[in-house]
Amino acid sequence: MNNCLRSCMLCLSLLLLAACGSYDLTVNDRVVYTPAPLFTDFAVPDKALRECIKEAINDQKATRAGALSSLSCAGAGIESLAGLSTFTELEQLTLSSNNIVDISELDALTVLQVLYLDNNKVIDPVPLYQLPALHLVDLSSNAQLLCPASGSLLRVSRVILPDHCQ
Repeated sequence: MNNCLRSCMLCLSLLLLAACGSYDLTVNDRVVYTPAPLFTDFAVPDKALRECIKEAINDQKATRAGALSSLSCAGAGIESLAGLSTFTELEQLTLSSNNIVDISELDALTVLQVLYLDNNKVIDPVPLYQLPALHLVDLSSNAQLLCPASGSLLRVSRVILPDHCQ
C-alpha cells in the first residue's frame, strides 16, 4: 500500500512538472528549473515576415533557430525574405500570395523540402536549383517568372509553374 502511494505521488509530481514546462519551478523560494527562452536572436527587416516568424517560434516553442521546421506566411504582405536564411532547418515554407520578387535568401535553406511561392512576383528561380532536399515547389501565378530550363530543377519531383512556362 505504501509503495502504491509513493508511485501515485511520483506520477502526480511528474505530471505537474510536465504541465509547468513554460514556468519557473521553485522549491522553498529557490528556482530549481527555468525553461529555455524562445528564440529571439534574429534580424528580419520585413515587418510582415518578422511577425510571421515570431508567431511560428511561439507556436513551435522554438528555443533556437534550428528548431523552426515549418513556416506558413500566406497572404501576409511580405515583400522581402532578407534574414530568413537564419532558419536553416526549415523543411516546409509557405509564402503564397505575397509580394516577393527576390528569392536569393532561400539558397541557404538546404533541408527545405516543400516550397509554396505561388501568386507572388518572383522573376528568377535560380536560387532553387541547388536546394538538395527540395521535392515540391509551386511557382504558379508568378507572371514575370523566367521559366526554368529543362532539367534545372532535376531533384524536384513536383514543380508547378505558371501557365506561360507550360
